[in-house]
Amino acid sequence: MKSTRNLFLTALTLAAFSAGAWAQTSAPTTPAPKKHKPKPAAEAAAQPAATAADVQALKDALAAQQHQIQALQDELHRKDQVAQQAQASAADAASQAAAAQAQASQQVQAVGQLKVDVADLRTNVLNTAVTMQETQKSIDEALKDPMTIHFKGITFTTGGFVAAEFVRRSRELGSDLPTPFNSLTMPGASQSTLPEFFGSGRQSRATLFVQGRVNHVEFTSYLSGDFLSAGVTSTATQTNSYTLRLRQAWGQAKFDNGWSFLGGQAWSLITENKVGIGPSDDLGKVNDARPMTIDPQYNVGFSFARQYGIRLTKDFGGKAAIAVAIENAQGTLTTHGNADNFLLGEAGASNSYNSTGTYTANPAPDFIAKLSLDPGFGHYEIFGIADRFADRVFPCVEVLCGALTAPSAAYAYNSAKEGGGFGANARWTVDNKHIVFGLHAFGGSGMGRYGAAQLSDLSINPDGTIHLIKDMQGLATLEWHGKKLDIYAYAGGEYAQRTFNVDPVTGKSVGYGAPTFNNSGCSTELPPTVNTGFTPTGLADCTADTRAISEGTVGFWYRFYSGPRGRFQFGSQYSYVTRETWSGTPAPGTSGAPSGLDNMVYTSFRYYLP
Repeated sequence: MKSTRNLFLTALTLAAFSAGAWAQTSAPTTPAPKKHKPKPAAEAAAQPAATAADVQALKDALAAQQHQIQALQDELHRKDQVAQQAQASAADAASQAAAAQAQASQQVQAVGQLKVDVADLRTNVLNTAVTMQETQKSIDEALKDPMTIHFKGITFTTGGFVAAEFVRRSRELGSDLPTPFNSLTMPGASQSTLPEFFGSGRQSRATLFVQGRVNHVEFTSYLSGDFLSAGVTSTATQTNSYTLRLRQAWGQAKFDNGWSFLGGQAWSLITENKVGIGPSDDLGKVNDARPMTIDPQYNVGFSFARQYGIRLTKDFGGKAAIAVAIENAQGTLTTHGNADNFLLGEAGASNSYNSTGTYTANPAPDFIAKLSLDPGFGHYEIFGIADRFADRVFPCVEVLCGALTAPSAAYAYNSAKEGGGFGANARWTVDNKHIVFGLHAFGGSGMGRYGAAQLSDLSINPDGTIHLIKDMQGLATLEWHGKKLDIYAYAGGEYAQRTFNVDPVTGKSVGYGAPTFNNSGCSTELPPTVNTGFTPTGLADCTADTRAISEGTVGFWYRFYSGPRGRFQFGSQYSYVTRETWSGTPAPGTSGAPSGLDNMVYTSFRYYLP
């Protein structure tokens, strides 16, 4: 465009120059006066005059120049049009570029939004897949567990099993499936020469598990019972109408932050767990490490109780847990040679407790604390317990006080004694969870009732005050678990220490396991004094306080079927039990420390509800 403009200026200059030349030729101007002498008139007349040809030539030249100018103007106009078109094209291109840029920006935004939409869609698909999986799992669980009922956000699951079991003992104990280990007979007992066989379905169990959730809290409750209890009117003569035994009845609130609170009747915090610290519901969440025995008294050396308690637990991400509990207290007593100068408890009230049993007066509950660790290999626990016993002492019964002439309740007072103990558990699972090896140890003063053998907690001093018995319990576990077959072996023992004093009034030993107690008649059989055919005569001169009880057990469980229709299995076990006593005054030719033993064979057919 600049070259066109220059060309146009050049043409204008040329036209101006031509016009000037033509004007000079056709109409000469008057020159400026010169300071010289004027020429003579004859010389001026000699100048030639312009001709018509000259004028025509000038007109032709001017026309040619005008034509050239017109051509240049046309060219300039055309150039201007081209420039305008170029400017319009450039403007259009700029507009199109801006539009393209805007469109590209919109496309980038659309791509970003599309990515967000794809991510959201992927998340929704994943959540939908997880929901479908959970729904499918729930459906599968419902199909596997048709005993589950869902109602208003709460899940009710019924369960349990029916059992056909028997036990054959080489020496009669007069007991159903649970073995009273501390009652193994001495050699002179008539019943020790008789074997016994009892078949029973009383270990059959009914359960109910309830589960619900509110915000960050999971609520659970569990109820279970069997029929291994005995009422005063229960017999096996015709109806076998034994009472229902409450095993567990507890409720728990478990928070997402690891805290949980449990209350009711459950496995004691003393009982070993398999992982962490938590209750068992017998519905696939059997967290207590009870032996797999058919014998419902389990194995000597296993420490446990199922009793009232309230428990507070804190779990630290599954790696550690701590718990404290307040649980029901109760004492078991064995003493000899005491005067009637103490009151420890009384028989149960017939409207609530067993009127043929005795119950200690407990001044406080048992306090238990436990720490468990699950570092990745093995499960480890340490725990402790503190308890308290009390009785009423009557000092004016054995020794008359002052001017009293007969035994009296004067000056009676209450006496208390604190007990307690410590324990530890370790459990390892190896070979891809096929093999389990465990060790358990527990000991203290006044702890006998927590052992499977049920040794005594305490005895009584000559003055009527309480004297606690030191007790130790231990169990070794070896289990192999397969797809259909489980094999187990246990070896355990419990020990009760001698606890005695000499009564200054009578000079006799008083308490538990004294070496002067008479054991001379433990191997001598006596005829029945009351010939009813069902009342064996007790041994005369046979104190036989238990020193130690040990048991070895091997057994197996084989599952014929386990699936959505339940589980059907068969098991058998063999146990060998010995009961050693503290030595006393011996019979001639004996050590004065008699012992009893028993061989026991169990079998069980069980059908577990789906």
